[in-house]
Amino acid sequence: MDGGQLKRPAGRLWSAALIATLGSQFLSALADNALIFAALAVVHRQSYPQWAGPLLQEFFIVTYILLAPFVGAFADMQPKGRAMLWANAVKLAGALAMCLKVNPFLSYAVVGVGAAAYSPAKYGILADLVPPTMLVKANSMLESATIVAILLGAVAGGALTDWSISGVLIMIAACYAAAMLGTLLIPKLKAARAHADFAFAASIRKFATQTASLLKARDLRAALVGTGVFWGAGAALRFLLIAWVPAVLHIEGTSMPGYLTGMVAAGIAAGAVLAGRFVKLESAYYAVYAGILLGVGVSLLPLVRGLPTAFALTAFVGTCSGFLVVPLDALLQHHGNESGGIGSTIAIQNLFENLCMLALMSAYTGAMYAGVHINIIALGIGLLIALSMATLLVGHNLRPK
Repeated sequence: MDGGQLKRPAGRLWSAALIATLGSQFLSALADNALIFAALAVVHRQSYPQWAGPLLQEFFIVTYILLAPFVGAFADMQPKGRAMLWANAVKLAGALAMCLKVNPFLSYAVVGVGAAAYSPAKYGILADLVPPTMLVKANSMLESATIVAILLGAVAGGALTDWSISGVLIMIAACYAAAMLGTLLIPKLKAARAHADFAFAASIRKFATQTASLLKARDLRAALVGTGVFWGAGAALRFLLIAWVPAVLHIEGTSMPGYLTGMVAAGIAAGAVLAGRFVKLESAYYAVYAGILLGVGVSLLPLVRGLPTAFALTAFVGTCSGFLVVPLDALLQHHGNESGGIGSTIAIQNLFENLCMLALMSAYTGAMYAGVHINIIALGIGLLIALSMATLLVGHNLRPK
């Protein structure tokens, strides 16, 4: 290191800093994905109506949207490892609040604040650790670590909440604390900007200008919409499975939805590996085709009648998702690194992702409130995903130049 800045070896992928980043991300994501099952169990225990479960997720999502103009500057004005440290500390505070029986919606919103600050730093740091030619591979590794964490978090959260909600919440808090310690092993990389202006009006204007600039570029526009659809579909699918399993497969409890969510996660890991192996940065927009298959897979859910088919279909949906998101993430990170403010680019990406999540979760909550059958909801969400991705291909002429 020189002056606090890590010297990135040309052509080298693995480093102690990358290993520390992957480890911290694994622990934080493990806690995130166990927490949603624990929070839902708390809401159920406190006798909220069924449609309040998706509403819980919306409290989390809104924090991303409201903080989007500010969290990118927060990540860029300091070493990104330290930004990850403070963000995990906020997540820990939210988990502890839920342990202490603070209102679950408020507690989950606090975790959302930490997650909103964490995302630009965890993705933005990759461009500082590896050369551009290895950015897709580094993203594949980060997504694989994340997916393994989602798999274990969903299975553990779904199974252990049937045993002890308090025990799971304590485990989650411990994971956030361990993730904080992991970030201390990340060298102090040079900040992208020495200073940041957090004045409200100025931040909004600058954020709007940066967003308009991204939307003018064909490939970046596709990346914003494509990753947004991925995260929106993931949020809706998680709650869809929680309601679909007892309604269609007639299996009660949180364990089986957790297992199916884990199968989606395993598929995403496989798709991430395939994308890292076969997709180059200059052709990342090809991944949008996988988004159409993702929508088709979700729309086939009403045809499932047994567990083997359910596991196979959720694995297929996950594989399409992983192949979709990894190259598009890398494309945005590369642009952000070249423009000198990757944190701001990721914050804009987060805004699009969470607007998509809010739209799909609001539609899902409304349909549940109206009493629409869960299979009809699944069909509608799947068709919406497939059509939106197909429209992106046609409307924006996403073909090789």
